[in-house]
Amino acid sequence: MQLVQVAAVALNQTPLDWAGNVKNIKTAISTARDQGASLISLPELCITGYGCEDAFFSPDVQQRALHALQELLPLTEGIVVSVGLPLFYGGALYNCACLISNQRILGFVAKNHLAGDGIHYEPRWFKAWNSPHVSQVEIEGQSYPLGNLVFDCGGIRIGFEICEDAWAARRPGRDLSQAAVDLILNPSASHFAFGKQDIRRRLVLESSRAYGVSYIYSNLLGNEAGRIIYDGATLIASNGTLLAEGPRLSFKAVVLTTAVIDIDLTRMNRARLMSFQPDQLGKTENRVVAPFQFPKIEPQPTLKTTAAWEASQNVKSEEFARAVALGLFDYLRKSRSQGFVVSLSGGADSSAVAALVWLLVKLGVAELGLHSFLSKLSHIPDLAQAADLPARLLTCVYQATRNSSDTTEQAAAKLAEAIGADYLKLDVDAIVQNYVELVSDALGRELNWNTDDIALQNIQARVRAPGVWMIANLRNALLLATSNRSEAAVGYTTMDGDTCGGLSPISGIDKAFLRQWLLWMEKTGPVETGNLPILKLVNQQVPTAELRPEASHQTDETDLMPYELLDWIERAAIRDKQGPVDLYRLARAQFPDYQPAQLSAWVIRFFQLWSRNQWKRERYAPSFHLDDENLDPKTWCRFPILSGSYQRELEELRVFIDEESLN
Repeated sequence: MQLVQVAAVALNQTPLDWAGNVKNIKTAISTARDQGASLISLPELCITGYGCEDAFFSPDVQQRALHALQELLPLTEGIVVSVGLPLFYGGALYNCACLISNQRILGFVAKNHLAGDGIHYEPRWFKAWNSPHVSQVEIEGQSYPLGNLVFDCGGIRIGFEICEDAWAARRPGRDLSQAAVDLILNPSASHFAFGKQDIRRRLVLESSRAYGVSYIYSNLLGNEAGRIIYDGATLIASNGTLLAEGPRLSFKAVVLTTAVIDIDLTRMNRARLMSFQPDQLGKTENRVVAPFQFPKIEPQPTLKTTAAWEASQNVKSEEFARAVALGLFDYLRKSRSQGFVVSLSGGADSSAVAALVWLLVKLGVAELGLHSFLSKLSHIPDLAQAADLPARLLTCVYQATRNSSDTTEQAAAKLAEAIGADYLKLDVDAIVQNYVELVSDALGRELNWNTDDIALQNIQARVRAPGVWMIANLRNALLLATSNRSEAAVGYTTMDGDTCGGLSPISGIDKAFLRQWLLWMEKTGPVETGNLPILKLVNQQVPTAELRPEASHQTDETDLMPYELLDWIERAAIRDKQGPVDLYRLARAQFPDYQPAQLSAWVIRFFQLWSRNQWKRERYAPSFHLDDENLDPKTWCRFPILSGSYQRELEELRVFIDEESLN
C-alpha cells in the first residue's frame, strides 16, 4: 500500500505584493510540512497575484516572480510543491505552474485554455499553450522543460490542469489519464459566484472518477485586487470519492486542506476503466523523471468536515453575508483605510451595507480571535484600544431634509445603535433650499414639483454627498456607496448622490434578493453572529427614496415597477438577450396576473431606461462580483453609451400589442 499525504492550499494574495505573497507561500509550505504533507498544491499565479492586469507585461514583474520562485526553493527539501507564476518565453507570456522538489525546479506546465469570458481577460496578457512538444526555457543559466509535462516523482506520476483547463471541452485531463498519471493538480484562481461551489464539487468528483485519478483542487482566497472575491475552495477527490473539502470564505491568509491518497487503490480503479487506453505510456518526450522518496505513512481516517452553513436552506444568504464581509475586510486592510462611512437613510440598501460592515467585525473576530483580527488591521491607529470595534470602524450618517420621515430616521438611529456604529445626524434641508432659491433666482422663476420634479429630487440626493465625503476624509475612511443592481439597470439613482463612494459593495446584487436577505438577517443571520431583530424597522417599510413631499406617497416600485418583475426583465433582456417582443411574450407567461397593457408599459420602460443610463453604470465605484450575471461594464456586461435605444424594437412591440388587443 503506497500512501501519500497531499495538501491543497488557499492563499489570500495581493497583486505585486512580493513580500506578503512570498510570506504566505512560505507559511503554507511550512504548515503543510508540519502536518505531514509531502505534496503541496498552491493556487494559480500565487507568486504575483492573479489580478496584476497590464502589469503582467512589465519585465520587472516577470523577473521579480522568478526571483521569488528561487527564494522558495530552499524550503522544498523532501517535499513536492507546485507554485503559479507568469513565465516569458519565445516572445510571449504564459500562465504557468512550476513543480519543485528537493530544492530543484523540475519544469513548467503552461495553461492550455485561457479564461476570456465574463470577468476574465487572460488572453489580453497570456498566450495559450497548444504545442504537443516540450520546449526548454533558460532561467539564470539553467535550462528547464516547458510544456504539457508529466512528472514522475519517485514512481508517482503527476499532471496539471490549470483552472480553465478543467472547464474546457478539450481539456488536458483526458491525455493525462491515458498517460497513467496518479495525481492531477488543479491550481486555480476561481472567483466566487452564488452556487458555484456545487459546480466545482461535481467537476472535481467527476474528473477523478472519469479519469481514474486523484484530483487536487487549490484556489485563491479573499478580495485579491478590488472587485473579485475568491472563496478559497479546496477539494481533494479520488476515483469519484470526495476525500476532503476545505472551508470557504475564511478570513485567514493561509488555509490548508489535507488528505491521504492511496496510490495503489487509485491505479487499480483506473485499470478497471474501459475508457483507459494506455497508448501514451511509451512516449517519453513530455515526461520529467525526478528521484524522490515519498515518506511512508500509516493509514488515517478520512475526515470530511464541511461547515454547517454550506448545507443550509439559506445558503445564498449565507454566501452573500460571508463573501461581502470578507471582501470589505480585505478592501479595508489592503487599501489601508481606517474605517467605513455609510450615508444611512434608514432604507433597505444603506441598512444592508451597514449590516455587512457589522458582519465583517463579527465574523472576522469569531474566526480569527480578537488579537489576530486586530493585527490584520494594525495600520489603523489605536484600534487595539478601542472599546467598541464597530464604532471605530463604521460611521453612519443620517442626512435629513423636509421630505425625510420619522420612520426612516428612527430606523437609521436604532440600527446604528444595535450594531454599535458611530451615528451622526446632519440636517441638510437649509442647504437644499438655498440651492433651489439660488437657481430659481438665476432662472427668473420659482421651481415647483409639477414642472421640475427630477431636478428637485436630485438636488436633495446630491446635497448629501459633500458632507458625508467630508466626514470620510476627516476620518481617513472609505465611503461606501449604497446603490443596488436593480437601480443600476434602470438608472434609478442620483449620480454624485447615492452613488458617491470609493466602493459600491451591493451594486452587484438585485433589490428583490436584498430585501429577502434583510428579512433573513432580521430573523436568523449567520450562526456565528445571530440575527439583527432591529432590522424589522427597515423591513416593514415600503421602499422609497423619500425625495418628494410626503403627500405624494412616493415608492420605488411606483416609480419603476415591481422589483421581482424588474429583476426578471433585466435577466431576460441583458443576460438572455431577448428582444422586446419576445420578452413581452415570455413575461405574459411568467406573470399572468399582470394586465397586458401594464406589463407592456413596464417592458417598454425597462428598455428605455436601460439604454438611457449606460453612462451611469460606467461611472459606478468598483463593485464586488457576486453573480455571474453582473452589470458592471468594466468586468462583465458591455453596452454602448450611445445607441438607438431600442426605438424600432419598441415600436414593433407597440404594434404587436395593438394587434394582440384586436384578436
